[in-house]
Amino acid sequence: MLDALKRLISRHPAETAWSQLAQWARGRKLAFKRVREEEGFVIDGDLEGSPWRLEWGPPQRQYIEGHELRLRMEVGLPHDLQMLILSHGLFETLERTTFDSFTETTQTVIDVNTPEEMRWLVMFPSANFTGSKTVRSKFNLVGSSPLEAAHWFEGELANRLEAATEGFLKDGPPFMLMVLRGRVYLRMQMAEPDVASVSQAVEVFETAVLQAARTAGQSERRNEGGGPGEPGWAESGDDPSTAWQTQLGPEDGPGRGPGPH
Repeated sequence: MLDALKRLISRHPAETAWSQLAQWARGRKLAFKRVREEEGFVIDGDLEGSPWRLEWGPPQRQYIEGHELRLRMEVGLPHDLQMLILSHGLFETLERTTFDSFTETTQTVIDVNTPEEMRWLVMFPSANFTGSKTVRSKFNLVGSSPLEAAHWFEGELANRLEAATEGFLKDGPPFMLMVLRGRVYLRMQMAEPDVASVSQAVEVFETAVLQAARTAGQSERRNEGGGPGEPGWAESGDDPSTAWQTQLGPEDGPGRGPGPH
């Protein structure tokens, strides 16, 4: 009886926060689902009729500690549109880790099992962009086309990210936004989710999606046809239709998929 009471007390803050998140999701007509064994939750929403998914739970990247918030959306962008925004601290960490792994093992070929956000630091140039001093000091930008990456980042997305440095990114957690194989992704470290942080992350993500779509439209008008496509996400032999693992309850589907860890 005492052990059960202790567990109830220890879970109370998370239960309260999750209840508030569930209420917030319902208010926005979003679907909130707890995952099996209380490891996290999933929120399904849509932007202009296209679905997106938010997950909070154990991290799938070594550079994220504790718990991770991630969002993804299939946007139908050209597969050769590849762009990445990293928080400055994460950029420096990944750059150092990537350099050390290559120099210590004398690698001459990039390991395909290395996450894209690390490979791209080697493959793609950094992009110059205009913005406030805060934005330029807090974020780094790389892409297969620096010009397209700058078009994506500048304007409304840069404004949202600047505001986020006083909100859910105030403490400088590892954070990334990525456009990859037609999809847009957000991934960040978030120890305890709350309505303010999650709602701000969704706002930044949706802005990134809309800006990416505009960038793709501008690119297509400049260069009809685009570049060659690329195979689907397959970092660990996973089904390309589901980029990340999700562990739902029995009533929600088949359970954990084989997504990357």
